[in-house]
Amino acid sequence: MAERPRPNHEQPYRDLTDEELMALVQQDDEIAFELLVERYQHPLMTFISRFLGAGSHTQDVLQETYIRVWRHRHHYKTVARFSTWVYTIAGNLSKTELRRQKIRRMVPIRTGGESPEDESVDVEDPGPATDERARRNEIRRRVNQEMQRLPDAYRAAVILRDLQNKSYEEIAEILNVPIGTIKSRVNRGRARLQKRLKALREP
Repeated sequence: MAERPRPNHEQPYRDLTDEELMALVQQDDEIAFELLVERYQHPLMTFISRFLGAGSHTQDVLQETYIRVWRHRHHYKTVARFSTWVYTIAGNLSKTELRRQKIRRMVPIRTGGESPEDESVDVEDPGPATDERARRNEIRRRVNQEMQRLPDAYRAAVILRDLQNKSYEEIAEILNVPIGTIKSRVNRGRARLQKRLKALREP
């Protein structure tokens, strides 16, 4: 089978889809691989850090994700979206790391980033008042803490849906569960967060 021609000045790499880049990666094209790494650096970092908690070997999991992508590049099938494939790898590695953390009793209580649930309880900073800043910091800490307290399955579904803006269909593929189950997990995860954070909305 003939190899896919590599891009030239008339067809820059950046004009290619993820799947087209991955086809080149399967031909050992390192430039295409580097561009995929660049495209997914921030969203994958956000997903992993939110799932594990800030400072919880996020960078290690991210790097291992890219190592797996390169090592198993010939296993990728073009019938699947690259985003689904790479998120599945990152999700599986994150779950493994989380189990290790629980065994070591090192589960963090803080996460990075913001989610729609966070925004629903966000407080505008009216000025430099120390007590107001302290209250805002406490709210942020509690929001992050409650996100970490969600069951793993709920947290993964909420992050992918509300923070990563994935469709229910793609989340179902990533987590390998039915769409109905994903919708249930998202709804229950949101409900738990809203219930636990209700007191934070009160003055």
